[in-house]
Amino acid sequence: MFSTFLSAIKQRCASVLQRAAQWFKTQLKPAAAAPLMQTMSDLIRPKAELVLENAFLRSQLVVLKRQIKRPRLTAKDRVLMLWLASKLPHWKQALLILQPDTLLHWHRDLFKWLWRRKARHTGGKRPVRKELIALIRQMATENRRWGAERIQGELLKLGLHASKSSIQKYIERIRTDGPSDQTWRTFVHNHADGMWACDFVQVTSLFFRSLHAFVIVEVGSRRVVQGGVTAHPSDAWVAQQVRNATPFGQGPRYLIRDNGKKYGEHFAKAAAGASIDVLKTPFGAPKANSICERFIGSVRRECLDHMLICGEAHLGRVLAAYLDFFNTAHRIKGCSNVFRCLLQF
Repeated sequence: MFSTFLSAIKQRCASVLQRAAQWFKTQLKPAAAAPLMQTMSDLIRPKAELVLENAFLRSQLVVLKRQIKRPRLTAKDRVLMLWLASKLPHWKQALLILQPDTLLHWHRDLFKWLWRRKARHTGGKRPVRKELIALIRQMATENRRWGAERIQGELLKLGLHASKSSIQKYIERIRTDGPSDQTWRTFVHNHADGMWACDFVQVTSLFFRSLHAFVIVEVGSRRVVQGGVTAHPSDAWVAQQVRNATPFGQGPRYLIRDNGKKYGEHFAKAAAGASIDVLKTPFGAPKANSICERFIGSVRRECLDHMLICGEAHLGRVLAAYLDFFNTAHRIKGCSNVFRCLLQF
């Protein structure tokens, strides 16, 4: 009965103090009311909390009295302040010589130090030798297509043992520095002997008529394997040029082309019949078909820019003569010999 009466009195006193604090807060200035408000709030706080806060403040003052300019905190001081702050609900209000971010930074450092000690190597699995690490990184650098399992197998052939997770850890930084897959230039270089490229050359005749010359160039040897001329290029006509270049279904493995509308369904069927994989160049990337573009530049500079084309038949004869010159004598004789081959036209 008496304890119930005391608790009721404490609750009543607490409500009165809260009302008084609100009145002082509204009547006085914030700077003048702050100490008074803190004092009134301390009256209703538990005694154990006040004792801890006082100990926390005293520890800071002891450090502050050691030096005048800048206080230096030892490791024991930091641990003590962290422990006291963990016991106080309002530890930020008791800070005098420190910032809250500084105390949180100490807590994170202490947490890292604790887990670093728990995770340190205490025996068991042996660490990987430096020579083996260097060999793993060399394999990953020189062979971009090799994964951790492939490198592990190559090491076993040499009598060296390394786990897959260890290999992944040491090649992770190397693989992020460059492309994980081979570049377009490397792909073309590796498959140049089995790759063709095709494109159109637009020519304006003497009577302002548009003519189109279609060429297929072998990437490895730069040899022109097929050339045709038409005034109306269509899907069926381009497909027939592919069939003429691949008799008996013998053709390359890859064929590079652009994204023109002249390559349609018939062209795709003709390429599939010869077991050719068609590779489309990206939009706005003429260097992807650089071999064919270079040949087109050569035929323009060395032949078409110096002649007046009368019609489709005339362009066919001129292109056939230039292709014969290009495939046989272009790398031996000078470019001026092309005009000797074209004098008959």
